[in-house]
Amino acid sequence: MRAGALLWSLDALTVAALVLAAVLYARGWGWLRRRMPRRFTWLRLLSFMLGLDLLLVAVSPPMEALAVQSLAVHMSQHLLLMMVVAPLLWLAAPLAPLLRGLPGPAMRGAIAVFSWAPVRGAGRVLANPVIGWTSFAVVVWLWHVPAVYERALQSDGWHHLQHTAFIASALLFWWPVVQPWPSRPRWPRWAMIPYLLLADVHNTVLAAIFTFAGRVVYPAYAATAGRAGRSALDDQILAGVIMWGSGSLILLIPAGWLVLTLLLPTGTPRDSGTPEIRPLPDLGL
Repeated sequence: MRAGALLWSLDALTVAALVLAAVLYARGWGWLRRRMPRRFTWLRLLSFMLGLDLLLVAVSPPMEALAVQSLAVHMSQHLLLMMVVAPLLWLAAPLAPLLRGLPGPAMRGAIAVFSWAPVRGAGRVLANPVIGWTSFAVVVWLWHVPAVYERALQSDGWHHLQHTAFIASALLFWWPVVQPWPSRPRWPRWAMIPYLLLADVHNTVLAAIFTFAGRVVYPAYAATAGRAGRSALDDQILAGVIMWGSGSLILLIPAGWLVLTLLLPTGTPRDSGTPEIRPLPDLGL
């Protein structure tokens, strides 16, 4: 298991990266809000900061320490990363604020990199909903294979890789659902309804395995049974219920919202007063 010192001391690099992201976003958001107040509302800023805060909570030493002892806590940690943090960050429309928050030379360099044909090509591939959905499903199932999961419990390196895979695949998955400004959708909005419902199907199947397995899937938790005040099997059932209930709810709410928006009468303004969507906004270069 991890050394106690690692469990109770935050990774300085992670904290520094999150603080830097918060500063850059706030700086860029302030500049853009003065020019596009209806696009960059206070809710955008709140969404980004809340996403960063919950990311910090999810990877904090207390959460990590409890996740080693309880599958239910570990499941809650994973749901935070994949189902809450990722969509919150995209709801903040972070691309333009983060770019505008950079110093002038760095901003111009970043825009030049993003405008480079190979990078734009890679971005188009990664933004494909098929890639987002598939990577999300593969990552979730792969990291819950018992041998792989237990390896992550026993190794800091594998554990960090697991979390990186979770957040990266979640960002790809939620991109076409949220479609953060100023990006353009690859598929019609109605296609996001089956996209979310099919994701709920595989989420439900995995949750049902934990809930109804009748045996402990991960032997490592049997060794820590009782520390969380319940048996390893009861803890696993709770993990399945958390994944089933919370995961399905988070996937079904946006699906329901999409159904409602698509049922709006033709001609009803859905984004009136907002500027035209372009590949890159005017950042004042």
